[in-house]
Amino acid sequence: MYLDVGSELESESFGSHRKTQRTAAPAAVKVSKMCSRKIKISVMLFLVLIPIFTALPHNHNLSKRSNFFDLECKGIFNKTMFFRLDRICEDCYQLFRETSIHRLCKKDCFDSKWFGECLKVLLIPPEEITNLQHFLRVVNGSPITFNMSPVQT
Repeated sequence: MYLDVGSELESESFGSHRKTQRTAAPAAVKVSKMCSRKIKISVMLFLVLIPIFTALPHNHNLSKRSNFFDLECKGIFNKTMFFRLDRICEDCYQLFRETSIHRLCKKDCFDSKWFGECLKVLLIPPEEITNLQHFLRVVNGSPITFNMSPVQT
């Protein structure tokens, strides 16, 4: 009998151990499935949100607007006019690859002799120079002080 009791105890302990293993295994599978599901959802969100964030407009206008104030322009900020004046200095810089020319061209909110020299070097036509003079008056808020006459040929 003693033996039978021991074997019963052994079988109960094995049986209970097996039962806990059997119940533990499905729980581990559930946790594994939940983790894998969360990972899948996270990856899907990531893949969906990346194109959305890259498609959003970068705040490029704000940086150009801050240049308007950095240059101490006292007129009206007009994006089109300011970008056109800024583009002339960019083109002049690209021609000579000299940072001092870029800085001097923008000096006093494009109201320097260097801006006029860049216009000459870039061969800007006279009718466009007339438009640029208007742009400068708007952006500077005052009449321009430098000579922007076209190149004499």
